[in-house]
Amino acid sequence: MENASKALIIAGAILLAILLISLGIMVFTQAQETVNDTSLSQAEVTSFNSNYLKYEGKQSGTMVKSLFSDVIANNAKESNPDIAVTFATGSLTSATSGISTSKIDTTKQYTVVLGYGSDGRVNSVTIT
Repeated sequence: MENASKALIIAGAILLAILLISLGIMVFTQAQETVNDTSLSQAEVTSFNSNYLKYEGKQSGTMVKSLFSDVIANNAKESNPDIAVTFATGSLTSATSGISTSKIDTTKQYTVVLGYGSDGRVNSVTIT
């Protein structure tokens, strides 16, 4: 009788150990999914895009320079380089330093077109 009770206690301990191990694995996989989920919510996308929407369309050279400064500041504070906003500028691009604000004439009008990524976030700015 004593052997049977010890066997039941050992079986219960094994079941409890299996339960704790499976619970630990479940918590680990959920935490891993949270860490790997880098997608932006709709509110975050709207907030991000609102920084650039005011520049879309015909803009003065002063506004284009301001847009340039905003993009540079945002790219500098962003830790993920995949979220950086890029420029496609045509004649405003300099071979040595990328875009050159000295080529932006504040008296002229420029057309600013925003490009969107698959997640709905602004990922490029075209200035012509």
